[in-house]
Amino acid sequence: MTDRIDHTESTEHTDDSREGAAFAAFMELHHGLPRQSPGSDATTRRLLSLCGPLPERPRVLDLGCGPGRSALLLAAEVTAVDLHEPFLAELRAAARARGLSGRVEAVRADMGALPYPDGSFDLVWAEGSAYCIGFDRALAGWKRLLAPGGTLVLTECEWTAEEPSAGARAFWDPQCALRSAARNTAAAQAAGYRVLGTLLQPDSDWAEYYGPLADRAGAARASTPAAEAALAATREEIAVRERHGHEYGYRGYVLTPVTAGDGDRWQAGPQTAAQAAAVRAVNLAAFGTPLEADLVDALRADAAWLPGLSYVARRPDGSVAAHALLTRCTVDGAPALALAPVATDPAAQRSGAGSAVVRALLAAARERGESLVLVLGHPAYYARFGFVPASLFGIRAPFEVPDEAMMALVLDDSVPVPKGTVTYPAPFGI
Repeated sequence: MTDRIDHTESTEHTDDSREGAAFAAFMELHHGLPRQSPGSDATTRRLLSLCGPLPERPRVLDLGCGPGRSALLLAAEVTAVDLHEPFLAELRAAARARGLSGRVEAVRADMGALPYPDGSFDLVWAEGSAYCIGFDRALAGWKRLLAPGGTLVLTECEWTAEEPSAGARAFWDPQCALRSAARNTAAAQAAGYRVLGTLLQPDSDWAEYYGPLADRAGAARASTPAAEAALAATREEIAVRERHGHEYGYRGYVLTPVTAGDGDRWQAGPQTAAQAAAVRAVNLAAFGTPLEADLVDALRADAAWLPGLSYVARRPDGSVAAHALLTRCTVDGAPALALAPVATDPAAQRSGAGSAVVRALLAAARERGESLVLVLGHPAYYARFGFVPASLFGIRAPFEVPDEAMMALVLDDSVPVPKGTVTYPAPFGI
């Protein structure tokens, strides 16, 4: 399909002799193994199938290829780069053995500082490597590399248990703060992606990685303190998987950037006092009753009102086309934000005005240090902003609603998400 496979891995290390020795010992333990993370040819093919149609000759960037198992498979079907030169040498040798030398270009580069121009690739692929720079940084930094209609595929280790045990956390928390699928999905959507599909990798993918590694670690004999430490860390990692493997796993995410479209032409920002009447008029026109307009007025006079979190989208002539409001609510006493109402003038509906004002308002809330937003609304609409069912976090509405309609968006992953029932401001009458 395409004739080039690029591989880049960001394996950061320093010149410090002790850290350098530890890195070398770790890599020596892994050289010659078929995989450097859980995976399988079947999983690679399954993730590829979720991408949908690709150009006849797609340009593909495979980031953190290791010895190139996925890259070689992609080379036969699509295209495939790593920072560790010995892995690249393994890949080049394997490509020659398979007659793929002309289709594989092994490039040594840092995935956190890639040298490629914007829009260079139709498919960016990263199995088991995004953690090197962090899931969120990967989402933000790699999006520019995608051509229009391009796809990003990456896998991420995450919690599969709602309440991970202390033993599992004792291993993972110091080295990599795992999140849930709901949080990773929300992060992808908040970063401006549409989720085409996800795939929780089977236990057999871990066996393909840990089987050869366990054999190597079992037969190895440490000749230096660094090698002894590398062996001990590897054996511990495998033992943790045996004890706690039901609590975490790798999930593949297949993503494509959301097309901004007409929403870019709307100017969105904080509502001014002079626009209060226009905001009321938009709510009246959007809903056809005074209920939402009266709610905005009542909230403005309530302690739940947060100055600067009532936003409008303006037409080029300055008139208000859409309005969105965030006010203070709580979940089991912990502070959160309620997104309501969201209103678009009927004449501006389906123009991107509503999306523009919601995105700008959520960005303002994140900038203020808020951590959680709740909304009761249409799942298909609010999912585009990163909202997921609130029940995934143990949050419920104070009344009966369809599970998918009560939604939550985590703005700050460093703040624990509270569980419990939502308490709305008094003007909501709940």
